[in-house]
Amino acid sequence: MKNKINIGVIGFGTIGSSVVKLLLEKRRLFRQRTGIDLNLMLVCDKDLRSKRDAKVPKSMLTRNALKVIQHPDIDVVVELIGGVHPAKEIVMKSLAAGKHVVTANKLLLAKEGSAIFKKAREVGMEIFFEASVAGGVPVIKSIREGLVANTFYSIMGILNGTSNYILSRMSSDGASFKVALKEAQAKGFAEPNPLLDINGMDSAHKIAILSLLGFGKKVRMQDIYVEGIGGISPIDIQYAKDWGYTVKLLAIAKREGSELGVRVHPTLLPSRYLLSSVSGAYNAIFIDADLVGKQVYYGQGAGKLPTGSAVLSDIMGMAEAIVYGKKSSRLIAAKRAEIKTLKKMDEVRTRYYVHFSALDKPGVLARIAELLGRHNISIASVVQKERRAAHIVPIVMLTHEAREKDMQAALKKIDGLGVIKGKSVLLRLEG
Repeated sequence: MKNKINIGVIGFGTIGSSVVKLLLEKRRLFRQRTGIDLNLMLVCDKDLRSKRDAKVPKSMLTRNALKVIQHPDIDVVVELIGGVHPAKEIVMKSLAAGKHVVTANKLLLAKEGSAIFKKAREVGMEIFFEASVAGGVPVIKSIREGLVANTFYSIMGILNGTSNYILSRMSSDGASFKVALKEAQAKGFAEPNPLLDINGMDSAHKIAILSLLGFGKKVRMQDIYVEGIGGISPIDIQYAKDWGYTVKLLAIAKREGSELGVRVHPTLLPSRYLLSSVSGAYNAIFIDADLVGKQVYYGQGAGKLPTGSAVLSDIMGMAEAIVYGKKSSRLIAAKRAEIKTLKKMDEVRTRYYVHFSALDKPGVLARIAELLGRHNISIASVVQKERRAAHIVPIVMLTHEAREKDMQAALKKIDGLGVIKGKSVLLRLEG
């Protein structure tokens, strides 16, 4: 029985160097614990001059990815370069060459996952990708294996540590968005260019992967409503707290009959909810399914060590599959539920938080309420706050459940009133 698994790593950046270092340093430990020898054979990167934590013999380094892909003795290719191209070509060629693949590439899987999984099935190879969503939180393994008998009702979570750190700081200390972002960058939670984190696209990539796994439905990026946290102010976080809510950037995939709605946006959650208590750069995923009911998965979602741990877990899982003949769930992209269509954001029904900045004049609230009523929106609670500027008063309200299309139409009319100053703030509620 073969017990040595030969590994080639393509991508020697922050995550790649962490994985390589762990493979080299913990090789003996892995062998003692599992009886399997994880043998790193080749490491590929276009930049081999930069200093890394991992010390790799020159004989193991290459700039040519094909040397890894076509090496006759390599069993597993670990793709850690990120992006869609040439990552897709590397993964596809590796599978075609009879190599199993491990990847942490969320963007690649969100956009090309269906094609990649199809290729893996056709050639009889495995692809593991736990590190692509929520770093060290084993939610993908849980969906593919532990929850394989379940029908999913909803998957929603805090999937981006940078945005959660920023919102946590704004909530706990009243920090401004800019100050909280600079802190996140200083602590290594945010990239120098954090655009994909704060505009919600990073979370959208991850919920697309979870939707494919949990609901068997390919969701294109253009089919996901995405709204980031750039428009959130400390005052709205405080107003939400006054009503017993916490603001979180949520990625949501929710089944309603044969429809699946997938969206990412700042959300008000009741403060008693478990997801509301997730602070700092942590991730958490809430799953509601028919057999297990409600479950929450929690842990560090980013950073080289949590992500490196997830990649190593996948490598070991792949090694066990090769040595002991274990096969992963073949339900990737299978129809777990009869999802026929994707629900358009206009048709989503939810409750809303709305913050208007209005002139301090009689009858303003009545005019707002009238326009909401014309669009079938009823007010659950309303508070007129103290003035924050001359002649301007904040009017803050929660609505009953309403249709997104109606709320947007009403808001457009209200913002057009001469008594409303600036664009009003609209946030959605869950729970």
